[in-house]
Amino acid sequence: MTKTSTITIAQPRIALDDPHACTDANDVLTVFGALFDALVRRGRDGAYEPALATSWTVSDDARVYTFALRQGVRFHDGEPCDAQAVRYCLMRMARPDMGATLGAPGVYSQYLTGMEVEVLDAANIRVTLAQPIADLFDILAYGHIVSPRAIEAAGDDLVRRAVGTGPYRLTACEPGVRIEAEANPDHFDGPPRAGRIVWTKGETGASRVAMLAAGEADIANGLDPQAAAQLPAADFTVQDFLAPTAIIYMFNASRAPLADPRLRLALNLAIDRDALVARVLKGAGTPLHGFISPVHYGADRSAPPFVQDRARARRLIAEAGHGGGLTLDVYCPTRLPDEAQALTAEVEAQLADLGIRFRVHPEADRTHYANQVRLKAIHDLCVFDSSPMSAFRVLHEKIDSRVKGAWWEGYANRQVEAVLDTARRTVDPAAREDLYRRCYRMLQQDPPWLYLYNHRRTIGLAGRHPGWAMRADGVLDVRRLPL
Repeated sequence: MTKTSTITIAQPRIALDDPHACTDANDVLTVFGALFDALVRRGRDGAYEPALATSWTVSDDARVYTFALRQGVRFHDGEPCDAQAVRYCLMRMARPDMGATLGAPGVYSQYLTGMEVEVLDAANIRVTLAQPIADLFDILAYGHIVSPRAIEAAGDDLVRRAVGTGPYRLTACEPGVRIEAEANPDHFDGPPRAGRIVWTKGETGASRVAMLAAGEADIANGLDPQAAAQLPAADFTVQDFLAPTAIIYMFNASRAPLADPRLRLALNLAIDRDALVARVLKGAGTPLHGFISPVHYGADRSAPPFVQDRARARRLIAEAGHGGGLTLDVYCPTRLPDEAQALTAEVEAQLADLGIRFRVHPEADRTHYANQVRLKAIHDLCVFDSSPMSAFRVLHEKIDSRVKGAWWEGYANRQVEAVLDTARRTVDPAAREDLYRRCYRMLQQDPPWLYLYNHRRTIGLAGRHPGWAMRADGVLDVRRLPL
């Protein structure tokens, strides 16, 4: 494929959000990854690599980060990408009205409020945090550096705000339909291989397979696995990968009955996760045994999985005072995850002989649903998708009872919180990962949620590419396309 060629990517959603919005949506992040750079970026193996920052130092207390910036970089509008521009963007990210996602305002501000960003000179900045965050790169990797001039001129025009330094510059955007970008020949990594990228919408997984087969797309994501399996192996690469978003039920641990850890553990022991994957997802999933996926930094892949033990589950239910039966009120969206209603029916069927019944409260408005979860109005439990590719963020936003974050639902475990406090100050990555593994095991023994599964997604590429693999966070990285 020559540098004048076009790569067409078919995906479920075509959207261009504010570059400083907090999102874990892979179809948005693949566009962001083409248009913008951050100080650091996630590598194929999950480790962080230099991007606009070429090197950095971190203080022993994990509060002071000093970055040396790549020199000579310019935004797509010709403005210099220097220390002042980086400071502008970091301070914008720290605003409490930024980073909102599904009703949760100020996702980034909870980490960056009180931060000082000093411009040492045009190519060096120092970031001093109000509190230790050894996992700051989990936030900065999504800190897209955008032209301040473009932001000031944009108003509500997201297209005019999408001016970065990335390997592609935006040329056209029809939200929901099509986004086009052309190669940036001056990118610091060198000119990208493809001269142009087009993202186009495919309504269904099966229709995206058809687009790939017909040559209307070079890459198609979110495919129907059965349809993708029919593509000729000599002409196409079909790969399935684990999506790191955890599908769970959040327990309302602030009140009875699920304030009782025995009942929370009993439900985790009662579930046959393999059967859920088979029946609800038709096999396109992997059972989940902890608070993060197996591909997360900090997941303890040596920890024993939950093995269904209905006898022990029955004893725990009785010890919790519900041997005669129990009805739980379940808040259930109709999408995100799209199988939430079918999942709820299957989980209830699995729990029926233990005397557990569900009273389901469906919600079609997904934004309203998210707001109700944020307001802790989830009844006894609710279906949820926990998406951050960061053990630290999940612990901070969803599990730490002192923070009482947007997605925290009343759970408290002082031992986990003490380990998290140590992890916040532990700069050494290996030592910090060991601390998160300890959290993983403690949260198996005292689960805040009902752990269910991760989806497995399918992507297809035209041609044979045996050495290519999707990045660990499930985001298609246009910088590393094999085409």
